[in-house]
Amino acid sequence: MTDHSFDLVILGGGSGGYAAAIRAAELGKTVALVEKDKVGGTCLHRGCIPTKALLHAAEVAESARDASAIGIRATFEGVDPAGVRAYREGIVAKKYKGLEGLVKARGITVVNGEGRLEAGPAVRVGDDLYRGTDVVLATGSYSRTLPGLEIGGRILTSEHALELDEVPGSVVILGGGVIGVEFASVWRSFGADVTIVEALDHLVPNEDLALSKGLERAFRRRGIQYSLGVRFQGATQTPDAVTVTLEDGKTFTADYLLVAVGRGPATAGLGYEEAGVTIDRGFVIADERLRTGVDHVWAVGDIVPGPQLAHRGFQQGIFVAEEIAGLSPVVIPDAHIPKVTYSHPEVASVGLTEAQAADAHGADGIVAYEYNLAGNGKSEILGTSGIVKVVRAKEGPVLGVHLIGDRVGELISEGQLVVGWEAHPEDIAPFIHAHPTQSEALGEAFLALAGKPLHAL
Repeated sequence: MTDHSFDLVILGGGSGGYAAAIRAAELGKTVALVEKDKVGGTCLHRGCIPTKALLHAAEVAESARDASAIGIRATFEGVDPAGVRAYREGIVAKKYKGLEGLVKARGITVVNGEGRLEAGPAVRVGDDLYRGTDVVLATGSYSRTLPGLEIGGRILTSEHALELDEVPGSVVILGGGVIGVEFASVWRSFGADVTIVEALDHLVPNEDLALSKGLERAFRRRGIQYSLGVRFQGATQTPDAVTVTLEDGKTFTADYLLVAVGRGPATAGLGYEEAGVTIDRGFVIADERLRTGVDHVWAVGDIVPGPQLAHRGFQQGIFVAEEIAGLSPVVIPDAHIPKVTYSHPEVASVGLTEAQAADAHGADGIVAYEYNLAGNGKSEILGTSGIVKVVRAKEGPVLGVHLIGDRVGELISEGQLVVGWEAHPEDIAPFIHAHPTQSEALGEAFLALAGKPLHAL
């Protein structure tokens, strides 16, 4: 056995792990980054980046179909799966090469292999032991399934769906959260018949009700079917099809079943509990400063309870590196982390929903306002409908910003600043939004809440 010593050893090279590594190296620490696959993790190789490339391809397909409506002569002749795959893989390869260069330039030691936490703290990889003054756990997540539902054949996870070499004729998607509605959007744009099965009462059920209902209306217009409020019972497959049965006896048959019921923390068999780390339902329990309770052992990203978002992992990785360096970084509450669902239309939010705000402040203690994108010039040019919804405490700060419409994900950073700085609408109303942009819709909502609407009643 060979011992290696570093200031910081990181187990997992995904979003949280490599962000911690880069920031720690910038702060003068020696860093070892242990990764069993490729640095970049799920987000770069099997999640965020490749799926958003698919969504852009889907957007181009929709634009080709609709070109005549704006006077452009174009036809949609179909989808070339091999061409889409090459486009997607090219983007991933370019980003991966850039990340490799960045890690190398920072002098970070990348250890390829399966690591296991040991007391010390340290991470064992084969016969080598990597001892760190501090160790960061960043092992990410995996695609969940349901009891009795085996993945294989025509029953897919999102990772398998990315590798399909065909556009399915029909798909049933189990789960109406972010992953489910994004793949539904892609496949429908590519020409598939799509049905979403969601056991809760609405699509994207963690969003404000107005956004859920708006997405449901948009999906109906697009011909995306969905079943809400009835639980999945079972699935059977033949060489040619999958049949899904719900608890009410209703059945759906399609070429494929995509299981999109969320992601679980990847912590099993990695020595966490043996080293004294507390695990609850697979998640690592950490305090608000991401300490696990074991001296000099930290946890970031999807293994920590909360929203499983790559940008949350980035932020937590940077936070831990700075905390170890004694910089006392500011804690960002999970409620202040923006969320975006990149479907057509997009859904974006930050802060409290109207229901959450009412629970916290009382129904009489809040004010909610919706501005319709029909009043926004750029949205009309783009041909998108939707709303901007802002929730504030009565005579107090903005508590939540919620958007639905094409490209609204690009607007949510302003919402994050407003919510994070506890700004009042009256503080924001004087700010100027360039015309014509969709950002004006946010400005109009703040103007209305400040009591001086311009293009709204």
